[in-house]
Amino acid sequence: MRMTSKVLLCILGAAAGLSAQENLKTTVTQRYFNGIRRNLEAAADVMPAAKYGFKLTDGQMSFGEWINHSTERNYSDCTTLKGEAAPATAAKVAGLKEKAEVEQALKDSLAYCAAALETIDEQKVLASPQMTYSLLHIVVHNNEIYGNIAGYLRANGIVPPSTASRMGRGGK
Repeated sequence: MRMTSKVLLCILGAAAGLSAQENLKTTVTQRYFNGIRRNLEAAADVMPAAKYGFKLTDGQMSFGEWINHSTERNYSDCTTLKGEAAPATAAKVAGLKEKAEVEQALKDSLAYCAAALETIDEQKVLASPQMTYSLLHIVVHNNEIYGNIAGYLRANGIVPPSTASRMGRGGK
């Protein structure tokens, strides 16, 4: 069984056990998307601008490239969920290098996804493999990205935001 299938089964299993007032959209948004959104935005914020080009090894993406990758995928997946063409700003992400613009593009893409989650029709999402994939991908893929960039933060002496929040302190 593929990892995405396992995650889907876990999310659907969790959703099935919820009361009638809760649903898949609420579960995905409140339990999964909002948390990874906070962690990614905070990670982009705490990494110093001078370290956006930092790579753990030569063969890996830089910290800024990981953030751009998240931004690009967010637009790709959330345009599917919204059933519309990607906003014009989505095409400009790959060339972004400076911290302020990379960080803002990430925030904009996550806000776009939050808006997409507000509009999804659960039956349509569950009936379409591409829609289901896109819904899962904004959570699963962003968690994978965060897992990678947490190492970049630690290599630079920065406590990742998810750890810092559990420790009751900021990210540095």
